[in-house]
Amino acid sequence: MQDNDPKIVCQAIRGLLLFENDSEVIEKLKPLINHPNEMIRTVIYKEFFAKINCHQNKLPHYESDDYLKNIVVNHDVLSVLKYVPGESVHLTFTSPPYYNARDYSIYPSYQNYLEFLEKVFKETHRITKEGRFLIVNTSPIIIPRVSRSHSSKRYPIPYDLHPYLVKMGWEFIDDIIWLKPESSVKNRIGGFMQHRKPLAYKPNSVTEYLMVYRKQTERLLDWNIRSYPKEIVKESKVANGYETTNVWKIEPCFDKIHSAVFPVELCKRVIQYYSFKGDLIFDPFAGSGTVGKTAKSLSRFFFLTEKEKNYFEYMKNKARNIPLFNERQTKFFTLEQFKGLST
Repeated sequence: MQDNDPKIVCQAIRGLLLFENDSEVIEKLKPLINHPNEMIRTVIYKEFFAKINCHQNKLPHYESDDYLKNIVVNHDVLSVLKYVPGESVHLTFTSPPYYNARDYSIYPSYQNYLEFLEKVFKETHRITKEGRFLIVNTSPIIIPRVSRSHSSKRYPIPYDLHPYLVKMGWEFIDDIIWLKPESSVKNRIGGFMQHRKPLAYKPNSVTEYLMVYRKQTERLLDWNIRSYPKEIVKESKVANGYETTNVWKIEPCFDKIHSAVFPVELCKRVIQYYSFKGDLIFDPFAGSGTVGKTAKSLSRFFFLTEKEKNYFEYMKNKARNIPLFNERQTKFFTLEQFKGLST
């Protein structure tokens, strides 16, 4: 096991695991939990340590508490999640507020912003069912310069957030590119087009990222699928015409109330590809409620939190007018009201 090639070590482990009843062999393998290679550590953990900490939720894996279904809570997400039990939601799809780009997303510093998101996604990890998914929609953001004698600042949010997510137990699965028409984005290349001088090139940003993560587990995806009744799996199969690449060409959506609205088509793809009918879909930064409305239209349940009062009221008004988001089937709560439900 001293070979420097991890592939050779893994081959040796695979062969030695055939002697699972030989205690001497097993005792020699266990110390590899401290091996420098992450793949080897993962194999050893699954074989000898994961079973010790196997956790079972009180509810069947495909079910969630009824009081969490089709509700919107008007308060800071961290305060709300204190009253949500572990392993409650099946999928989280959200777009965090962009750092100091909107009036509702002002933070003292970029580090403070990242630490806030770390807290949110750590709590999201806790309430996510074993082996289920988190999809975060972000993109680099530009903070305008103070004056012509100063430079603007560009923050690579997806790349800076990623290490926090992996460290807290989210496994990186995929990066999906949301491609928008060039006519729909701000023009950054105008100055360069006039003089075309090197060093001043700034392309128009026509992409956003959907970073796909899965709550780490030693169980394979097949276990998650088998935990559902066969009829739900059958009814949830994705229809023909699904996207086959990680580049999704989708028109952006604009709203006079909320300046950063999810397109319904984007929500449809994520919810259909990463959840089953009857699952509970969570959005900690609900905004205008597109994730909730879309989840309901696809026979899923939703759980939304939204701190801004005007967006909360906007969702309530929509609930009065849109059948799929109607007031009788969607409940709107303050934090105090929600706390009463969870006790």
